[in-house]
Amino acid sequence: MLASLAVGFDATILNLALPTMADDLDAGNAQLQWFVAVYTLVLAAGMIPAGMIGDRLGRKKVMLAALAIFGISSLAAAYASSTGLFIAARAVLGLGAALMMPTMLALIPTMFTPEERPKAIGTLAGSSLLAFPIGPLLGGWLLNHFWWGSVFLINIPVVVLAVLAVAAWMPESEPQRGKRIDLGGLLLSSAAMTALTYGLIEIGERGWTDGAVLGPILGGAAALALFIVWERRFSEPLVELSLFSNARFTAGTALATVVNFTLFGVLFVMPQYFQAIMGADAMGSSLRLLPLIGGMLVGMVVAGRLGTAIGPKLTAALGFVLLAGSLFFGATTGVSSGAALMVGWTITYGVGLGLTLPTAMNAALGALSPASAGVGAGVTQSVRTLGGSFGAAILGSVLSSAYRDAVPPQARESVFAGLAAARSEHSAALEATVRSAFVHGLNLVLVTSGALAVLGLLLAVAWLPSTADRTQQATSTPS
Repeated sequence: MLASLAVGFDATILNLALPTMADDLDAGNAQLQWFVAVYTLVLAAGMIPAGMIGDRLGRKKVMLAALAIFGISSLAAAYASSTGLFIAARAVLGLGAALMMPTMLALIPTMFTPEERPKAIGTLAGSSLLAFPIGPLLGGWLLNHFWWGSVFLINIPVVVLAVLAVAAWMPESEPQRGKRIDLGGLLLSSAAMTALTYGLIEIGERGWTDGAVLGPILGGAAALALFIVWERRFSEPLVELSLFSNARFTAGTALATVVNFTLFGVLFVMPQYFQAIMGADAMGSSLRLLPLIGGMLVGMVVAGRLGTAIGPKLTAALGFVLLAGSLFFGATTGVSSGAALMVGWTITYGVGLGLTLPTAMNAALGALSPASAGVGAGVTQSVRTLGGSFGAAILGSVLSSAYRDAVPPQARESVFAGLAAARSEHSAALEATVRSAFVHGLNLVLVTSGALAVLGLLLAVAWLPSTADRTQQATSTPS
């Protein structure tokens, strides 16, 4: 939980510090984008081999090493004196997070019974989600009182406590010694995830047809195809592709990816709505996300008990109904809509997230044997990360396209640039056009996300088991 909280802090605080960092480090727009993107690139590329490393060397050792890497790189990021040094520190932060994420999840099927797993997953996810309200609020306070590097120093006490807790309480897994390390699979999977993630990030800036987007995406797809061929022929592969023949693992991974797609889209557009349309600042934006986080925590508390009572199929189905309904309701937002509509749909959306994500993750992790738990968790997390990247890139493009088509040239760069142009021209008509265009784009994003939630509902009904599997032990072998 402490390790998960540290990773969550790093994911939620950086955006608040970017304006100050642009001045202090003399960073341009491209460098600011890399401040954010390099972390995601290393995280997505590193999680599959990280699962293998934990399986081979022992998960306790890997967790301690990952925490040390995360803490040291947090210090390096806080005191970086140039953009290059900061980007390098963020890359190492991504490596530490990549080593931690699948290791944390791989411990669940080995330390908890099938009956305990939903609570364990919900608790772990809840600790990560606490970073959403705490991170921005604490980051805003720090930025008001100290320099931008202070937002990275809050990782240090959390990491120290996590190291002490892991050393004292976490049991060591049995290392899988004597097996060859699949270097070819490691290189191909890392190349595929890095290229695909980079291409997806660039979509928002360049569009689908640009060579800087198509090249990495096609190259990543080719590397992924080669990876699959290699894994089928290698005697001791990095990823047991037979995992995907297990319907529970495949269903859980797919559904968690759908959830991440919608979540990243919502988190991309809503802070812009809060600031551009509702007039909030960064702190106000984080406060307005609290209903979503609160609903999510409630859903996660209920998910385990509900899954036992009515089964994973109905629990996930109910969650996706809430997701779809809330997103379609949110898509009725207007320029003058009040806080009541926003609070209502975001709370409901949060409850839906809380019901679906632990249920989907438990379906995937419950299909893993202890021997393959690390690699399987890494696969699940990597696919989820890729789904989130798709969500931010594709739904961001939906918003951008709808907005740009409805405003004059001087307002097309962004909604904030449009509002600034309107005020400089003292044009109430242009300001109204900018606001209306952005809200139209926001509603299209929510409708698209709602349609995807309906697809998730259909997949959950088709794939997930109707009753909780009480007989399957954590040591069962995936079929």
